[in-house]
Amino acid sequence: MAKSAILKSSIAKKVAMALSGLFLISFLSLHFFINFVSVFSENSFNAMSHFMGYNPLIQFVMQPVLVAGVVFHFVMGFVLELKNRNARPVAYVKFDGAANSSWASRNMIISGLVVLAFLGLHMYDFWFHEMLYKYVEVNSIDETRYYHELVAKFESPVRTGLYCVAFILLALHLWHGFTSSLQSVGFDNKIGKSLHKICYAFAIIVPFGFIFIALFHHFNN
Repeated sequence: MAKSAILKSSIAKKVAMALSGLFLISFLSLHFFINFVSVFSENSFNAMSHFMGYNPLIQFVMQPVLVAGVVFHFVMGFVLELKNRNARPVAYVKFDGAANSSWASRNMIISGLVVLAFLGLHMYDFWFHEMLYKYVEVNSIDETRYYHELVAKFESPVRTGLYCVAFILLALHLWHGFTSSLQSVGFDNKIGKSLHKICYAFAIIVPFGFIFIALFHHFNN
């Protein structure tokens, strides 16, 4: 009975983490779309960014929910990782994991920490600056400032390089994360195979799309 309760608890945690991860994917998709627009249209990017930055629903409802989702996802990741480590027998230390699992699956906690550190840098670059601009310095509204602020962030080759490395690790994190998520929510079947293909495409296109955006602005402005 006790083992069954523990198993159910572990499965529930995995499902909760999977669902929180899928929720964060929706934000990542929107974020990618808006930033990708900056490659083609400065005016459209400014308009979208201004709408996102001054819309009360986004700022005071969706943004806190997003932060809560990020915190929940990473906390659950650490909890599950600790449970997995504690559940392994001592003999597992001698087990050759490389022969039975991918690098991404064995190092989800590492890629997750790097992605978390990147989110911290990203928040400092954009969110903190935005809060300072609007609520501390109380500057007048400027609907054309967003594009130039974005470009300025990618002038430094070091910062651009850090962004690129972080997005490569995000791709690895998503690649394995999608597999685990689909299994956790019960899509490990024929339908799941099609979803796997879509998810793997997302795990490649979006992170490397972000890399393209960073390099584009670094070399063209």
